[in-house]
Amino acid sequence: MKYLLWLLKAAIFFTLFAFALNNQHETTVHFFFGTSWRGPLVLVVLAAFAAGLVVGALGMLPGWWRHRSAAAALRQPPAPPDSVAEVPLTPPPVAEPSHARRHGL
Repeated sequence: MKYLLWLLKAAIFFTLFAFALNNQHETTVHFFFGTSWRGPLVLVVLAAFAAGLVVGALGMLPGWWRHRSAAAALRQPPAPPDSVAEVPLTPPPVAEPSHARRHGL
């Protein structure tokens, strides 16, 4: 399995390397207000990929922060009860579901 993963990584690397060698043509990227930049096509593709990664990561941050704060709230120990006499000795009865549960699609 270890060798299969190395073979897969090598295949991906050589595919991307061949892509970079085949796309060395110079291209022009036009920005706003009449500005432009000329560079190799492979750098333009790499910059677009990196920009997509950054935008995707920034889009995931709010949800990640929410989940992290919820997990931190669950890790805090519960507050001790005010009086020991009110703690029940037996657990409350659990109601049976009215329908059978089904798993799957």
